[in-house]
Formats: sequence, C-alpha cells, structure tokens
Amino acid sequence: MSTEVPPAPEVASPSAPDQRKPIHTLVLDTGPLIKNDPPVSTLLAQADELYMLPSIIDEIRDVNTRTRVQTTLMPFVKLRNPRPDSIKFVTNFARRSGDLEVLSRPDLHLLALTYELDVEKNGGDARLRKDPSQKTAANAETADATDTRPENETAAEGQSEDKEVASSEVDAAQNPSNQTEDAVATEPEQATAAPTTADAVAQELEKLEVEEDPLVKPTSTTAGDDVQAKEDASDSEDGWITPSNVKKHKEKDSKKLQPTAPAVDVKVGILTSDYAMQNVALRIGLNLLSPAMSRITQLKTWVLRCHGCFQVCKKMDRQFCPSCGQATLTRTSCTTEDDGSFKIHLKRNFQWNNRGNVFSIPKPVAGTASGKLAKHAGGKNNWGTGLIFAEDQKEYEKAVGENRRARRRDLMDEDYLPSILTGDRTSNNGKVRLGPGRNINGRKKR
Repeated sequence: MSTEVPPAPEVASPSAPDQRKPIHTLVLDTGPLIKNDPPVSTLLAQADELYMLPSIIDEIRDVNTRTRVQTTLMPFVKLRNPRPDSIKFVTNFARRSGDLEVLSRPDLHLLALTYELDVEKNGGDARLRKDPSQKTAANAETADATDTRPENETAAEGQSEDKEVASSEVDAAQNPSNQTEDAVATEPEQATAAPTTADAVAQELEKLEVEEDPLVKPTSTTAGDDVQAKEDASDSEDGWITPSNVKKHKEKDSKKLQPTAPAVDVKVGILTSDYAMQNVALRIGLNLLSPAMSRITQLKTWVLRCHGCFQVCKKMDRQFCPSCGQATLTRTSCTTEDDGSFKIHLKRNFQWNNRGNVFSIPKPVAGTASGKLAKHAGGKNNWGTGLIFAEDQKEYEKAVGENRRARRRDLMDEDYLPSILTGDRTSNNGKVRLGPGRNINGRKKR
C-alpha cells in the first residue's frame, strides 16, 4: 500500500509591482549626445524606446565622441526617418513661427520624427497645434471634465437644496416643543454610549503585553537640539559643493535653467539643446525634456526686434532688419510657454537714442593703386571713407568676409596670441562697424 502525500498547493508569492518608466519614447538630438548630458545610463533608465535619425552619427565629428555613442548607445537606439507629410507640416509651422531660417535640415527632420511618433502613440494630432496662433484647448477640456453636468441640472439642484433648508427652518419655527423633546431623548443615549466605548478600549489595552528591554536606555532630546541639528546639517549641505550635489549647483548657476515639471507618463518626448528646436516643439505642443529628464514648461530666449518696423528676427548675428533694411535691431528677451503663447518683453518707457543721426558726409574719394589715400581725403584721419549704411553695400560684404577669415585660426600656428593680449576679447564680437560711429558730432581734438 503506497502512501503518497499529495503535493501542497502552490502559493503565489506577492511580486513587486511593475516599475514603469516615466518616458515611453524619447527622440535624441546631437547636442546632448556630444556633451554626454544626460549619460547613457540615465537615458536607458528613464525611457523605454530611444529614437534617432540615421544622419545623427555623421554630425558628430569628434572621433572619441562618435566611438562612445556607437559602442554605448547605438545598440539600444532605433533609427528612423520621418515621412514627407510630417516634414511638410513641421516646415510650414516653422515658417509661420519665424524659426525656419535658423533651423537646419536635420533639425526639421528630428522635429518631424517627434511629431510623427506623437501622432502614432496618441492616436491622432488632436492635442497638437496646427498653427502658431492657435491656443491650446487643454484648459477647456479640464474644466469640462470637472463638471460634466449641464447647467440646468446644477441650478435645479441648488434651488431644491434652498427649498429644503427653508422648509426645515419653517418647521422648526412652528414646532419648537418637538425639537426640545428630541434633544432630551438623544442626550441619555449619548451618555450611555460613551462609557461602553471607554470600557471596551480599557479591556483591549489590558490584553496588550509590553516587553521592556533593559539594554535600551531612553534618550531625551529637546526641540531646541533638533532644530539646531537641522540648521547645522542644512548649513553644511547648502554652503559646500560636494560630489553629490555638484550637478545640482551647476544647474542652479546655469543661465539655461528653465521652469520644469516632473516627467510623468510621457508617451513621446524630444531631448535637444537647440533653442530654435525647443521653441518650435513647445509651440506645436510636443513634450520637451531637459537634461535632468524633466519636462520644460517655459523657454526663455533672445530675439532681435526692429525698432522701426517692429519685425522680429531670430538670427542673432544680423545687423540690418530683413524687412525695412535699417540698422535698428535691438536685442529683446522673449518667453515661450507650454500652451503655445509667445511673449516679447519690452522695456518700459524705452527711448531710442537719436544722437548722431544727422551729420554731413564727406565727398567720396577715388582709391589709388597702392591703396593709400591723401591726408585729408574723406575728412580728418579719413573717417568718411568706406562708410556702411546698407546691407547690400560692397564695403559691408567685404568687411564680413574679412572678419570671417580672421576668425579662422590655425591651431598649429606658432605666432598665435590669445585674445586677451590681442584685444579681440574686448571688441564688438566680430561685428562690422556701421555708419560713422558714436558721437560723430562731438567736438574733435585739435
């Protein structure tokens, strides 16, 4: 007779909850890859899928950086090119927002890939904007979700509640004796219920057994000691830069730090350090991420605004307005919100300086074969020769070309001097001087 013991039923052990990553799909640009900020480990820990353009590797010119990206990141990245309709949408949007002139072809393709993936993951482009002037409907959707009942029902409920309160007040005024009787009847019940609950609690406390450990001695701490310890700890942590908080201090001191929000359940996001791409991504409605893997909600940049025709120019190296052609461009700060709004911050009571606008121009002087001019040709010290007043002058084009060639330095040149010795550091950043200069009508030294 065989005695076989039946196997014990398997008990399902409680498994740890699935740890979902905050970002499902992340599109990478070249800038964060070159700086290695964030590192590859952070990208893999925060995102499920990583996407890049096939041409991203060709943009990395440094051999060591390219090798690092190919060996550590490329095995986990999916390469994909956007469709033509996505490229067309992003190009038209950037043209209407004024960022097309500062965006390169890979930048447009990267934004188009992000837009295409966002449409696929969310089942359409209902949450995205099709025009820069379009306002977001997110606030309206949240307002509708909080109260989906019609106004007639809420008004009717309010009226019925008012009627019930009014009727109860009338009954109380008519029958005061009933109220007193009810109050007297409820008081003994509450008095009898209180001792029963107290007895039950006392019985439960008697059942508890407290084990005293003689080795453990009670420690007495005062509130003042706790406060002093916390202050000392905060002073020691905030005042010194340690390896644990060096990254935090760098982000705090950086001028590029923008208001962010925690990235929670982001389906598709883009990680880039290009300001023009960030501006277009925010205005479309795409999820823009910072190197700290948090969602950027506000972006502060600089633009050039013409004081004459109020045209906004995104190319910061221009000196003449592309609309009216005058040298009236001023550097102005602007912000882009996550709702698609674009605001330009102007100075209060700004006054344009008209000093030196009216002056006499010397007569033009013909050049010589040697390039030398007469002593008083074009005014004293030849100040009136080669004046630049427009962008299409040959003098301006020649000066721009000379500045561009001067900035190209040979690293192996033995005669190279640092900019602090040559004076280039205190110059006008390689810009061409326009007009006669400042204070042209001032008194000249004899």
